[in-house]
Formats: sequence, C-alpha cells, structure tokens
Amino acid sequence: MKETTLLTYDVRIWGIRSRNSKKAPFQLRWVVGGVRHQQPFLTKPLADGRRSQLMGAVRDGEQFDTETGLPVSELRLMNSPTWYQHACEYALMKWPKAAAKHRVGIAEALANITPVLVSSSTSKPDPEVLRLALRSWAFQVVRTDDGEYKARKDAEAPPADVVEALEWVAKYSIKVTDVADSARLRLALTALSRKLDGRPAADNTFRRKRTVLSNALRYAVERGLLPANPLPSVDWDPPATDDEVDFEFVPGPDQARRLLDAVRAQGTRGEHLHAFFACMYYAAMRPSEVAALMKRHCKLSAAGWGELVLRSSRPEVGAGWTDDGKSYEERGLKRRARRATRPVPIPPVLVGILRAHVEQFGTAPDGRLFRAVQGGRVRSTEYTEVWQEARGKALAPEEVDTPLAEKPYSLRHAGVSLWIKAGVDPVEVARRAGHSPAVLWKFYAKILRGQQQASNQLIDNALAASEAPAEP
Repeated sequence: MKETTLLTYDVRIWGIRSRNSKKAPFQLRWVVGGVRHQQPFLTKPLADGRRSQLMGAVRDGEQFDTETGLPVSELRLMNSPTWYQHACEYALMKWPKAAAKHRVGIAEALANITPVLVSSSTSKPDPEVLRLALRSWAFQVVRTDDGEYKARKDAEAPPADVVEALEWVAKYSIKVTDVADSARLRLALTALSRKLDGRPAADNTFRRKRTVLSNALRYAVERGLLPANPLPSVDWDPPATDDEVDFEFVPGPDQARRLLDAVRAQGTRGEHLHAFFACMYYAAMRPSEVAALMKRHCKLSAAGWGELVLRSSRPEVGAGWTDDGKSYEERGLKRRARRATRPVPIPPVLVGILRAHVEQFGTAPDGRLFRAVQGGRVRSTEYTEVWQEARGKALAPEEVDTPLAEKPYSLRHAGVSLWIKAGVDPVEVARRAGHSPAVLWKFYAKILRGQQQASNQLIDNALAASEAPAEP
C-alpha cells in the first residue's frame, strides 16, 4: 500500500438510495474519516451485497482508507504486486548487507519457489533456462558505476531465451496476496524440499531455504502486502531424510593415508596440495578454512604437537556474488562472530607436513600457505581434479565406482570420526571441528552411540569397584 495512505476506523455506511438513472438506479453511500464515497449499481440486490461486504469489514474491525473508501483487505488485494515482483525487490533489499554465500542461498531458494507460484503452465520455458534466468538474472544484483544496486536483468542485456523466460514468469506470477493460500504455500514448500532431480533435499538445505521463504513473507508483511506471515499456520512436514554421515563411505586411517600419498605423487601440483588435504584430515578443517590459513597462525614446533589458530575462511562462491568481483569471499569462521578464533591442536605428522610445505613452497605475499598458480585461492575445480586422480590410484577398482571418499570433504568426516573413535570428549571434538555439540550429534550419531557403550562399561567398572566388599 502507498505510504501516503490514511487509515481510519471512523466509518459510517448509509442505506441504499434510488436515483433517476436507467443505467444505475441504486446508489450506496458511505463516509470514511469525513470523506464521502459512493458507488452506483444496476439492481438493489447488488447494492445490498456490496453494503453487506462493507458492513462485514466494519464488524471485523478493519480499518478503511480515506482516499479510496476501501477496507484494508480490499486495498491490499488491489495494490498487491506479483510474487515475482516482490521476490525481485526482496533479493535487492537483502543484497547490500548479505554475505556472498547468503546471497547465493537467497537466489537459489527464490528460484525454487517462483516457478510454482504461477497461474498457468502454458508455454512454460525449459526448466533449466527458467532457473538460470531467475537465479542469475532476476535475483542476482550488480552495482552500477554510480554505486546503485540493480537486479542484473535491469543493468545488463540478458540473452534472448532469458528474456523470454522472465517475461513468462512476470506474466503468470500470482499476486502476493494469493501466496497466503495454504495450497500455494504447500507447492512452494514441496519445491524447496526437492533437489533438481526430484530427490528429497537434505534437512538442513530445506530448513535454510524455508527460512528464505519465511523472511520474504515477513518482508511482505513489513510492506503492508500481507496482514501476517501465513507460513507458521501451514501444517506441512518435508519428506524424511537422513543427514547422518554414511560412514560406510568415509575413508579409514589407512585409506586416508593412501589417498594423501596418491595426491603427493602427482608432481608439483600434487605436492603443493598434499598439505592442503592433510589439514582437512588431521585438523578436520573445512576447505574454506584451509584456503585462508596463514603461516603466522601456525604454531609448528620442531617436535611434538603444534597448533593452528583459525581466524577466517575463504568460501568459493563465484565472482557474480561478491562485491569485489573475486570468486571467493573473505569472512570469519562459519557460525562464529567476525573476529572469533578456533585453536586446533595438530599432531606431529601434520606439523611435519606443514613445515615441509613452507620450506618447499613458501607462502603467498599475504602469508597464506596455499595459493593457485596466479596467486589467488586454490579453486575447488583444481583440488577436486587432483582428488579424483588420487582416488583412482589409492582405491581398489571396485571401490572407485562407489561413494567411498567421493569428495575431498570426506577427509574432514574421516578426521572427526577418528577423534571420536579415539575417545576424545564429544564436546572437545565439536569445538575443534567448529561444530556445536548438537550438530556433531546430528551428523555423527552412529559413531557417538557406539562410544556410549564403552563409556557405559567404564561406569559399570567404577560402580563395581565402589560396591565391592572391602578386603579384611
């Protein structure tokens, strides 16, 4: 609704009066905040029906707009933009203060939702083209030369197929007021709960995207487009999925060492990335944390254990989602305050690997241990290629065709699993890995439940000792 709208409860509705008119002989009159309004009708039943609608709004405690004379609910419906328009405005509003990863998450969630919130599927564009058009043109924002933020579709010239896809969704997108219908919201939630191939999405992925939908609806409330966020009232549960790590495919210590050796055997590039992967295994670091690791934050003693003090991360997001045009974002540790740190003790084997790495390759000009040939962040495409070649050499042929150690991130799972199996307190495991204890239980419950048996035995032993009769 317009910001200049003046709303009031001061409403008086008069009776129907006859007029000397063949086209509209009956007239309904009412007063809103001292301003008179009238509406002509062809028949008296039509006039009575409209009067009943206005009376019902008064009984429901609705405010009326003095300019149009309409109840708020009708005014909201009349002025409602389409969901597509609102989603574009929401993405634009969130962009300036959102982290690059969050920008991607918003665009992906809105690109999932928007194609199902339409009134027709006539001449619907190819799903891949439509998704690209929404994710990378409608919901991606750029900063113009004069410093203004604009949707990419409005700042650049999209390809013809993208233009056609966006014109289609603009034509058939339903109004925001219609999104509040529970059936529509169920369609949106279903879209969020599925991957592109139709399989159920992971629980945490669904929750993250559902938050985007909820926040977009809250923004609609803020703008006066909806009276309240309708999402909490929808009784809907996503398809059940299991977020636990499948430990059948997490490499064990021997396999992890063979994989690391196979990485190192790939010439200079493999030797450089050997320490990169070793940090993921022996310190259970995320790739984005390894990419940001500085030499000055490494305590590498000549003998014994060392320590890495993690202070930042460099997640890879793509140049189109960052303010500086880099393919990565410089930020603090995941789910931590900007300046928070996380000390991680590291075993002598990793100390030795890092010392040898620094001696052979030095550091980047800013002190980072790992860098690409051109000096930037080591790209995921590069280290994934090395990893896949290592799998082919370190694993048996029948294992290569399985999800065993399928991705480099498997090393982090292997490192955390090793700590748990070694008997390290779960709270300390969670701290070192940068998890909350709740998240650790969510992903590593099977291993932790196994450790409970050993803990139960220790308690049994202690109780037995305390209840044993004293020696004479």
